[in-house]
Amino acid sequence: MSTHVPLPAGTTLGKSFEYGLDLNLGSYGDPVWQPVRRMSGFNPTFPAITSDVGTYDDRGGTNEDVDSRGFATSFTVLGNRSLATGLYLPELERIVAASRDSRDGAVIDGRFYHKPDVGVANPNDAGRFLARVDANRENTGNTGAERWAVTLTGKGAYEKIANPFTGWGSTAPTVSFVSPEGALDGELITISGSGFLDATAVTVDGAPVSEFIIINASSLVAVLPVGDAGAVPVVVTTPGGSAAPYTFVRGA
Repeated sequence: MSTHVPLPAGTTLGKSFEYGLDLNLGSYGDPVWQPVRRMSGFNPTFPAITSDVGTYDDRGGTNEDVDSRGFATSFTVLGNRSLATGLYLPELERIVAASRDSRDGAVIDGRFYHKPDVGVANPNDAGRFLARVDANRENTGNTGAERWAVTLTGKGAYEKIANPFTGWGSTAPTVSFVSPEGALDGELITISGSGFLDATAVTVDGAPVSEFIIINASSLVAVLPVGDAGAVPVVVTTPGGSAAPYTFVRGA
């Protein structure tokens, strides 16, 4: 670092990995945000959406106003799969599905935001977008980790939003999958999602789970409490808050 041009006290050099990207696994009006994990090379761009305002006074020169800004990005993500179901992590499963679907199924709802390693997040560096998806497998030789190359092409203008990042370990967890469906009283269920490392409580249909084990940040195992068969909400709580309820179909 140059000592000839000093920087203000209390500043730090930004890092290339200090960005978050979430996909909405719920509805647009009631979003369930799932961070894209194992991501690299996130490269957002904001192409101008312009209109021609040229007149004779411009003497033949180009004159365009920027009406709004679109959104586009590319990145890679590793292909982590569940050993129990064979499915990718929920966010990659959504990306792959959208890349093979048409019309509304081909569009994802997402948000990006500055996510610093230290210090406070930039409150102005965050946005929400709708985008179509192109995704292709990389590392298709005989060795190497499974990796997907993803391109998101925005549909219309992106929306500026308040930065949702409040610090590492302080955000509410997300529950994205519970298995196996039809589990009975006293059987083990696996809860998948994000932000589980500091989990303090798990409830099924409001009933507290007496025993659960945190496997890692995205997985925990719990003993299903006694309850009625049918669709019930599953909630994980951490010091950062409670997850949005995930509907799980259980046995008696």
